Formats: sequence, C-alpha cells, structure tokens
Amino acid sequence: MKRIGRAMIAALAAFLAVMMLAACSKEEDSEAQGDLLSRIQSRGYILVATEGTWAPWTFHDEDDSLVGYDIDVAKGIAEHLGVEARFVEGEWDGLFAGLNSARYDIVANGVEVTPERAETYDFSTPYAFIRTAIIVRDGDSSISSFEDLDGKTTANTLASTYAALAESYGATATGVDDLSQTIELLRAGRVDATLNAEVTYYDYMAQHPDAPIRIAALTEQASEVSIPVRKGEDSASLLDAIDEAIEAMRASGELKALSEKYFGSDISGTAE
Repeated sequence: MKRIGRAMIAALAAFLAVMMLAACSKEEDSEAQGDLLSRIQSRGYILVATEGTWAPWTFHDEDDSLVGYDIDVAKGIAEHLGVEARFVEGEWDGLFAGLNSARYDIVANGVEVTPERAETYDFSTPYAFIRTAIIVRDGDSSISSFEDLDGKTTANTLASTYAALAESYGATATGVDDLSQTIELLRAGRVDATLNAEVTYYDYMAQHPDAPIRIAALTEQASEVSIPVRKGEDSASLLDAIDEAIEAMRASGELKALSEKYFGSDISGTAE
C-alpha cells in the first residue's frame, strides 16, 4: 500500500509539473501574440536606439543626462503610445544593426530618408527638414560648391548619408565615430572638409564661437528626417501610431517649440 501511495503521489506531482509548464508556456505564447505595437504596449516601453554624441539631436548635458531634439521627440511618441521611452546608446552603424535584428524598436538619431534606406526600412512622416552643409577651415577657398569635392578628403561616419554624398562628388571619406572627432580632423588639416547638417554646424559654433571653420556650400533642397522601422506587417500599426504622434506634436506646436529650443529655429515645418 505504501508503494502504491508513493507511486500515486509521484504521478500526481509529475502531472502538476506538466500542467505548470503548460500554463507558463501558454502565458509566454500569449505575451508574444500580436504585432510589434501590441507587444510594445504590453511590455510598457519602447526601445529607442540613439548615438548620444550628436548635439543638438542626441547628447549628454552637463549633468550627463541624455537630452536633445531626437530624445524629446521620441519621448513624445512614447507618451502618445502610452508607454515609456527607453534609450540604448551606440555607434551609428550599430543602431541599424540592432534595428535589423529586433534588439531595438526604432531609431531616433536625425535619420535622413534616402532611396537606399527606404529599400530596407519604412519611414514615419518627417519631423524635421534639414539642409546639408560643406564645412571647411577658415582661409580655405578651394571648395565653394559640391562639385569642388572631387579629389578632396572628408571626414564622416562611413554609413552616413553625408559620406555617401561626399563620395558621389568624388571625395574620399575618412571614417570617424562622432562629430567631435570629425571637427578635430578638419581643424588639424587632416581632411579638407566634412559634410553635416546645417543646424549641427550652427549648434557647434554656438558652443565654440572661435572655431576656425565655416560653411562653404549648402544643398538647395532640404532632406527629410524621420523615424525608421523594420519593413513588414509586424511594424505597420506601430508606424501608423508614430505618424499620429508626430502630427499631433506638430499640430499642438510641440515640435516647433522643441526645434526652437535645440536649434534656435523651427526645422519641423514643411521643407521649402
């Protein structure tokens, strides 16, 4: 009888263990159901990839807090979704590698829309419009147009649109990690120029008014800055929600206020 009792107890314990595992598995499957927006809202936060080294888009202030135009825009989007924005910092190339592998949900880092990127990602409605500037050292008159980049050297992160644009005009691009290193190479005369957002140049000069650099030329048309997401049905409703958030922030004047706060002018309106 004792053996039968022990056998029954063991069988019952095994049965309960199987039922518990099945319940856990069912719960995990339930949590995994739904598209990306549903999963983000279920977990309560959206993972935002950013550099944290490109003022005034995304940088650290004197208290080492992560701040910037992109940071506040991402927080506004998260608030519209009813979740928290959690930021993960990394180098430019790694942001997109992480987005591709689903380590991050979105990238907020002054990402310009290009035909090449549009083949891989879907983009939100633009939340900024910017022109590209060729920045050179004071006293260097050898570059006054984009055509003058032919045979010159530039410094930029290699996967950026700026490096691609420079190379399309015949320049040789030197890879760097961030804006500070870019300006250092330029000021030291190790490169002839760098391409960057016009507003980024103005912000740098506001912080370094004696820097011996200037804008040599500007693109005629402004490019669109948007939030990229992975292509596919899984991201469709998230993209719609991001679009709604950006348009709501534009309509309320929040985007304009953030633009003026970080850039000194409104870059959130329709490009001319």
